[in-house]
Amino acid sequence: MIKKLHDIGLRSEHAYTAAVASIGLSVFTWATSLRAEPGTGLDRADRWGIFVGEWAPTLFCLGLALSHYEQEEGSLMGKAHADGERRRQMASAP
Repeated sequence: MIKKLHDIGLRSEHAYTAAVASIGLSVFTWATSLRAEPGTGLDRADRWGIFVGEWAPTLFCLGLALSHYEQEEGSLMGKAHADGERRRQMASAP
């Protein structure tokens, strides 16, 4: 499954970014539920916040799995290596 996700273009950075965004979205849905649904109480807002908040650990785990796959495949360090090589070549050019 991780290989398929990687093959379609999903990278660890994407999953990590989505995880951090879901934390902010969790706070946003909690606050929005408090204001948009008056009379339903704090319990309903808490449930919305918790529901969205549970996405973050899943996305962080997905990012970690993709990161391990990228390291084994060489694409994670390959990009860093290529950038470093390019900088070295530019520095040594007259």
